[in-house]
Amino acid sequence: MLRGFLDFHRATLAMKCAGLTDEQLRRRSSPPSTLTLLGLVRHLAEVERTWFRRVINGEDLPLVWSEDGDYQAAFDLTDASSSAAFAAWQAEVEHARRIEREAPSLDVIGHQPRWNADVSLRLVMLHLIHDYARHNGHADLLREGIDGTVGA
Repeated sequence: MLRGFLDFHRATLAMKCAGLTDEQLRRRSSPPSTLTLLGLVRHLAEVERTWFRRVINGEDLPLVWSEDGDYQAAFDLTDASSSAAFAAWQAEVEHARRIEREAPSLDVIGHQPRWNADVSLRLVMLHLIHDYARHNGHADLLREGIDGTVGA
């Protein structure tokens, strides 16, 4: 059930971005906010990487777009490539799916240093469902503002 809901939200993000030009993916929600669909894709690549690879799998690797752990760097589109962003997000989703699939149970524990707490794979999946749901709400508003498309 957790896998199904998480995959639903991943697919929703992809759907919200489908068929848009690079310029449309970069369109800001309400300047000076840096919130864009492309920024959300990049941010969620960081989220997938952090929670599954760094926290659950214990991999010692930097964020995708920030060597110093700045999650806001994903929203800086100065040198961003749409194709690179989607490729990174899809790669991190595949890593996450593999980690979840290979885990002996949802009770596997990892350490989240930002919370200074041990967390289970179950909690990580619930957290990602929550994070995607919130950001898909943003994506829905962004997409509607771009071309009027609504719904999931």
